[in-house]
Amino acid sequence: MKQEAIIGMDIGTTSTKAVAFDSAGNVLCQAAVEYPIISTQPSYAEQDPEVVLQAVLDAFRSVSSRLNAAGHSIGGACFSSAMHSLIAVDTQGKALTNCIIWADTRSMEQAADLKESVIGHDVYLHTGTPLHPMSPLPKLCWLREHEPLIFQSAYKFIGIKEYVFFRLFGEYKIDYSIASATGLFNIFSFEWHTDALELAGITADKLSEPVPSDHVFRHLAPAYATLLGIPATLPFVIGASDGCLANLGSNAVRPGDAVVTIGTSGAIRVMAKKPATDKKERIFSYILTEERFVLGGAVNNGGVVLRWFRDNFYSSEAAAALLEQTDVYDLLNKKAAAVPAGADGLVFLPYLLGERAPIWDPLAKACFFGVEYNHTREHFLRALMEGVIFGMYSVGLALEQTVGPVTAIYANGGFSRSSLWVQMLADVFNKEVHLTDTHEGSAFGAAIMGMYALGLISDLEEAKDMVRVKQTYVPDPQLHARYMQNYAQFDALYPILKDGFRKE
Repeated sequence: MKQEAIIGMDIGTTSTKAVAFDSAGNVLCQAAVEYPIISTQPSYAEQDPEVVLQAVLDAFRSVSSRLNAAGHSIGGACFSSAMHSLIAVDTQGKALTNCIIWADTRSMEQAADLKESVIGHDVYLHTGTPLHPMSPLPKLCWLREHEPLIFQSAYKFIGIKEYVFFRLFGEYKIDYSIASATGLFNIFSFEWHTDALELAGITADKLSEPVPSDHVFRHLAPAYATLLGIPATLPFVIGASDGCLANLGSNAVRPGDAVVTIGTSGAIRVMAKKPATDKKERIFSYILTEERFVLGGAVNNGGVVLRWFRDNFYSSEAAAALLEQTDVYDLLNKKAAAVPAGADGLVFLPYLLGERAPIWDPLAKACFFGVEYNHTREHFLRALMEGVIFGMYSVGLALEQTVGPVTAIYANGGFSRSSLWVQMLADVFNKEVHLTDTHEGSAFGAAIMGMYALGLISDLEEAKDMVRVKQTYVPDPQLHARYMQNYAQFDALYPILKDGFRKE
């Protein structure tokens, strides 16, 4: 007997994925459609919302057609989405701007002004969103100052998931999770925050209606139902943000369970039963459901740092690996493993792309510290990998100071293919690190939320049997002590160098 499938949709930064799961969490089929990031100026990062919408439709249609061909019925779909996007639309829902995504830093000045103000700090304490150019709040302030005609004529200001759902269902709804990442939403009262709206220069009617993450749409526009080959009554669950759903998809739902994801960028997140904000503004506090909150911090500098080092300092090896059809990262791991933990005192501050958590400074720079005559190219490689983990550890410490100790770590992302890097994570944090079969992370979390919203499971924790630990890394206390010597220097570097980063 063919099983009913739930489709987890993940609208990401560079692609949209559609992944179909059965009731046991097994992947039935999947599809991904990529799209470009538009950067017309150095600080701009945008996407064409129509291109993203088409990617959603194409990915969904690819999976639904394969499910139909295999005789599987579709029980519903649920959506994950990247956070912090902003689109101005007119009364017909037509985009007046491109989708300004999280990586856009044009509102750096507005974010800095907010961060230095008393009212800005108060807004953070109520909204849980750090004051940073990624956030829609300073983006709106920028738009008001630099594009006043668009700002004044806009009917609504929405994110990319709202754009998709409006086209599909004709309603402006935003899930609590995405709303809680705008800097405009009160995470304690579950409503738009008046002071934040005043700072942005808008009223609540300019935004979508907030709804829970298990909100279900059942009346798909007939044209799209025909296009996708599905009944117009097929339930679509609004879902949540990619970060929150990645925690759910990794089964990190108990206090003390942390998820560390390192791909191009990185993040560490824990789940809590109530929101919590940090007086030092180091972490975010986002909503998954009314009873579950995801706290943590995202970093800009994850695997992209290793890729930068590969391209600039191992380019000949990378070219040879390409010709030989081998993986240059295997070579990099072997080279780094030959250097002792701690890189003989060499420390790397990894802020090649500025930084988000815990310093939230888009002007931060990278540097090597403690360079000595005996240090080789491989020492720099080892220090670089350690510096990325130190950056994650600094966020982890801020989390522990805010919500309590981390007891276990579930790891995923591209870095998990490197046993050296994962062991480094275990040793630095001095915690066991579990690698899980996370089924495309956020898409799997979306499927779990869909199962919950549609009554297929009665509680989100019921999904724990769908997540399987495939390997556990145990920390070495002696190496932890060695790493902490370097971390002490790492932790001291940014405050000393901060003002220098601002000199032109």
